[in-house]
Amino acid sequence: MTRVKLNMIEIMSEYWAHCFDGAPERSLHEGETLFRRGDQVEWAFLVRVGQISLRRALKDGGLLTLHTASATELVAEASLFADCYHCDAVAEVPATVSLVSKTELKGLLENSASSDQLSVKAFESTARELQNLRTRIEIMRLRKVADRLDAYLELYGSPELGGWVRVADWIGASPPALYRELAERRTKKPDLL
Repeated sequence: MTRVKLNMIEIMSEYWAHCFDGAPERSLHEGETLFRRGDQVEWAFLVRVGQISLRRALKDGGLLTLHTASATELVAEASLFADCYHCDAVAEVPATVSLVSKTELKGLLENSASSDQLSVKAFESTARELQNLRTRIEIMRLRKVADRLDAYLELYGSPELGGWVRVADWIGASPPALYRELAERRTKKPDLL
């Protein structure tokens, strides 16, 4: 199923690439920010040169890299269907991006979708699933269960009653390892969870 979703993004890239032909470009220095978490989504960005990483600052001061977009990739494609960005976009190396207004790109995709039997709703769903998958992968890459749990809780909050088993699976930890971490946290701060 995931492979099918990734193929959908690859197919859609053929449609959005031409949408950026002749579009204005912006150059960024290494470490420069393209947009910040909370900024209103007004533009769609296509990486022409370099790499743009999507990062989320965690409460403990750490950074969670959710995705790194390279040449020919959209930056934060799921943001096309959001009001504001949910992370920061930072140039990993000197980079150049083309920019098109969010409204214009969505209109072009809708026109392409109706004439080519592709669905913008399917693209939106795929983009959101891909965003979720990237986030999950980056959380699972964290070494400690405590760090994975912190990142999960910061992004999604505590689960409903009986949901901790799903959280354990989502962060790539065994239920006993997660329950040990939860027990340790409850010992330190009983009202925390």
